[in-house]
Amino acid sequence: MEDKIMKKVLYIIMCGIVALSTVSCSDYLEPKSDSETDADFVFSNSITARAAIEGAYEQWRATANAQVFGAGLFYACDIAGSDIERHPEAYSNQLLRHQPECFYENGKLTKTYGITQYDKEDGAYSALYKVVGQANAIITAIQNQPNFQNDVINAEEPSFLTQLFGEAIALRATAYRELIKYYGDVPYVYIFGEGATSLAGRDSIYDVCIRDLMLVEPIMYNQGEIPGVDKADKHYFSRQYVQGLIGRMALDAAGYQTRRTDGTVNYTNGLGEALDFQAKGQDNQGGRYARRADWKELVAKAHIYFKALIDKPIGITFSSDYQNFFQQMMGDDALYADESIYEYPMQWNVTSDERTYSSGRPSNGGSKDNYPCKDYGQCRINPAYYYGIFDPQDKRRDISVAVTGSDGKGYEVLIPFTPNSKAAGGGLAMNKWDENRQTNPNTLAQRKSGINGPYMRMSEIYLGYAETCALLADVDPSLEAQAKNYLTIIRSRAFDNPDVEGFIAKCAALYPESGYSPLYKAVIEERGFEFAGEGDRRWTLIRTGLLPEAIKRIKTLTTAMMDGLAANGSYTFENGNIISKQVYTKSVDLKALKGYRLTKATPAEPDPDFDVNACLTPGWRGQKDDWESFGCNYGGNTKTNLAIVGLFKPVTSEEASVLLANGYKAVDWGQTLLNSRDEYDYHLFTDYDYVSAPIYLWPITPNQLKAGGYVNGYGFPNVAK
Repeated sequence: MEDKIMKKVLYIIMCGIVALSTVSCSDYLEPKSDSETDADFVFSNSITARAAIEGAYEQWRATANAQVFGAGLFYACDIAGSDIERHPEAYSNQLLRHQPECFYENGKLTKTYGITQYDKEDGAYSALYKVVGQANAIITAIQNQPNFQNDVINAEEPSFLTQLFGEAIALRATAYRELIKYYGDVPYVYIFGEGATSLAGRDSIYDVCIRDLMLVEPIMYNQGEIPGVDKADKHYFSRQYVQGLIGRMALDAAGYQTRRTDGTVNYTNGLGEALDFQAKGQDNQGGRYARRADWKELVAKAHIYFKALIDKPIGITFSSDYQNFFQQMMGDDALYADESIYEYPMQWNVTSDERTYSSGRPSNGGSKDNYPCKDYGQCRINPAYYYGIFDPQDKRRDISVAVTGSDGKGYEVLIPFTPNSKAAGGGLAMNKWDENRQTNPNTLAQRKSGINGPYMRMSEIYLGYAETCALLADVDPSLEAQAKNYLTIIRSRAFDNPDVEGFIAKCAALYPESGYSPLYKAVIEERGFEFAGEGDRRWTLIRTGLLPEAIKRIKTLTTAMMDGLAANGSYTFENGNIISKQVYTKSVDLKALKGYRLTKATPAEPDPDFDVNACLTPGWRGQKDDWESFGCNYGGNTKTNLAIVGLFKPVTSEEASVLLANGYKAVDWGQTLLNSRDEYDYHLFTDYDYVSAPIYLWPITPNQLKAGGYVNGYGFPNVAK
């Protein structure tokens, strides 16, 4: 009974805080006459104080999932707009996503883009400022406490109050990082009740947020030590998260971004001093692709804080098993992955979430009562990347990329390249999250799997640190060994023989115009393999300045693949993989033969049974072993697995005769690529010229412009059309 009363008290307090600070983008700037009284009550004890920030976390969770990490702008471009990732549907079917994804066709479409048709007035911009508003309400209230200077600023060790203050600072910085990533220069509001009527240069926002994070980092608790929070709970911002966030934001600030050249924004650092920039390529639609001249100072900051996290990864364990991270996330609803630094929570059958619906293995199932229900699979994988760039020996390849999906009735199906919004087409899909692998999959309804949002994990920190070491090695040569060490750690769980030196040598020929060292190129390439399909690649290429050359590489490779398929019926890549017009498939009762339906890694040695081996290669597919226990009725047909022959090596006419005699059938594969060539070739970053500044940003909507008194840049309109 006591627990129920406490939960009710917390709920009432949270509702009060939400009412106080969750308001519209313009309204939240209005002063509240009772704010001081409310603050005195809220921060009078730890229960009410923790409840206050719970409301802010809830606003962030809803925003992250619906707008900037699960769905929304992330869904539209991040997980569908790089040299690795692409979209599943026809270009003409989803113009409001596909046009921003391909940089508005080199910027020529910004003038006509419907600025309220995808990112609406209550979309990401407004939602993120609500997060800022809630964070500011807490920050301002704590700053107004009579002993703030002694209890927080002069604190020498963490306390409940310093932790709460640090969480609010981290929440605000997280929201601003996402705002900058999607909109560029935005208003900077940092005091609850005060407004802003002009755009702030993103560089000054980065600097101020990093400064604030550096202030609170020493006075925050480590993961698992936060007072009043369960030790295993990772949906609160810990000291480790703040260290990682400083590293993230410092690398972002040090990187290339497209900035306005129309004179409407003063680009200064956090002290208000004018900045110099190093430009790349040519201006485009009033935008210049450039990085700060003082970028190495920011890299040095990232280096320090990534290393601090690496040295004391309290509560965080880096697994030697790459797939373990994803499997843990698909376990019980209340569990968090060992490698996670922070996950935002999703609840099974309650919250609408995007794993596996948009970021996972597709299913043709209906919206409810299926096995599994519909999974859209918004994130698809460029076939030339899968076949030609992903090393066939890389254990991450099959974990990352699905060649088959689910039919929604418990059977495995091949995913053709024909544009589609389910497993019936759309091409190679992201495989890391799959409802077939969930401990308790939701067969009741789609989009309610309960899988958390994996917002920061340790492998990113290792690769971020390796990146900073590679960039600073010209100043301190000893850092080259450090970069190689952490590159080796990442590659060692992907390869039996990581051969880091050979990989670095191979990467030397990449991105010849970049001026980067082979080691740095290798670290960035490795990041692509590590996070394939997760939406990290697009922003990584933008900030590193490697975007134009990476796009050119994938377009050149895609065109060569298509030409080869058309002329010869197959195309052979440098790594030995061969894509053919057709493959051969057969339904098999793998459970009767091996005792399971859901497969793991491709066996090191081929299974002696030909059909079994064709079901196990490539690995990490099949169907859930016990869909029957969830209500699935196979009606006597238990041939649930799909044997596939010819995915990486053409089938000869003699082999085809044997296969057909043994129940296999020829199925179009590369031919479906050729049939949809424009979707995979021409519409792969349509008309981008590899020189012009990429217009990757989103326009701000009319009501927000009017309220703030500023205008859009990059050629975007200022009124809805």
